[in-house]
Amino acid sequence: MEATTHQIALKRDALPAATPADWGDGAEWHWQGFRSHWRVLGPESGRPLLLLHGFGASSDHWRHNAEPLAAAGYRVYGLDLIGFGRSEQPRHQRQRPLDNRLWARQVSAFLEQVAQVPQRGTAVLVGNSLGGLTALTTAVFRPDLVAAVAAAPLPDPALMQPIPLRQPRRWRRLRRPLVVLAMRLLPLELLLPVISRTALLRIGLQGAYRRSIRHDRDLQQLIARPARRATAARALRAMSIGMALRPRGATAPALLERLSQTSTAPPLLLLWGRQDRFVPVLIGERLQQEHPWLELAVLENSGHCPHDESPDAFHGMVLGWLDRNLECNDPLGTVRGA
Repeated sequence: MEATTHQIALKRDALPAATPADWGDGAEWHWQGFRSHWRVLGPESGRPLLLLHGFGASSDHWRHNAEPLAAAGYRVYGLDLIGFGRSEQPRHQRQRPLDNRLWARQVSAFLEQVAQVPQRGTAVLVGNSLGGLTALTTAVFRPDLVAAVAAAPLPDPALMQPIPLRQPRRWRRLRRPLVVLAMRLLPLELLLPVISRTALLRIGLQGAYRRSIRHDRDLQQLIARPARRATAARALRAMSIGMALRPRGATAPALLERLSQTSTAPPLLLLWGRQDRFVPVLIGERLQQEHPWLELAVLENSGHCPHDESPDAFHGMVLGWLDRNLECNDPLGTVRGA
C-alpha cells in the first residue's frame, strides 16, 4: 500500500554533519514499487512548492534554495526522481521506460499523496534542467495540480534538432534495438566508478558552472554519492534508453505547443544563466519569441545551475514572478506567506 503524508515519519537525513545539503526533514515514499526519497521544510500551512533537480543531481542540490523559499512562506518539498539521488535506481523496462513521462507521473502522484494537492491548493514546480523538463511535462499531464512552473533552464535535444513528424519505416523498426544494443555495450559499470572517484567528475561538473568549483567539496560529494551506488550504472543505462526512445509528443517543443493550447495552462517562467554552456541562452530567447505567453529571465554571471551559482538573484526572480502570477491562479485563495 502506498504511503501518504500521515503514514510517514519524517526524520533528519543521515548526511555528514554541518553540510549545506542537509536541509529539511527526509522520508521515503513508495510509488508503483519504486522507493522515492523526499524532504520538506517550511510552514505546514504554506502553499506546496516542489523542487526538482537536474540530471545527475538530487534534492541535495537545492542546498542554497530551500530555506529562503520556506522563509517566504512556502511549504518546500524536494523529491529525488526515480533513478537519482537516494531514490530507486531501476534497470531498463520496456513497458515502463525511464523518461520525463514516468518522472511526471511520479511527481503527480507525489503532489496528490504526499503534498496533499489539491486539498491544500495547487503547487508551484521549480526545476533545474531535467527537473524543468519534468515540471513542464507534469503541467501538461496534470494542470489541475500545478499553479506555476519555473524551469531553470529548459533542456531538450529536440529544441536544437527537432524530431520530424514522420520518420522512415525502416528507421522506426531499427531504432529501438540499435539504441538498446549500444547502451548495453557501453561499459557503464566500469566507467561510472572511475568518473565518480577521480577528478573527471569535477572536470565534467565544472562545465555546468561559470565560477570555479574546485574547492566546493559539498557540491562534488552530493553529485558523487548517487553515482557510487551499486545500481547507478543500470539506472543510467535505463534513462539513456528511455530518453533516446521518447515519442515526439514527450519532447519540449511538443509539450510547449500542447500547453499553449490549454485554457487552464499554468504560467511558465524560464530562467537562464547567461553563461550556460550546456543549453545556450539563445534557446530560451527563441522559445520566448515562439511562445510570447511565457516569461524569460536571464541571470548574469551564471551557468547551467543558476539556482546554485546565483541563489540570491534566483530567489529574487522566482519570488517576484510568483507574487505577480499566483493570486489569480489559486483555486483555494491561498497566498504566499498566509
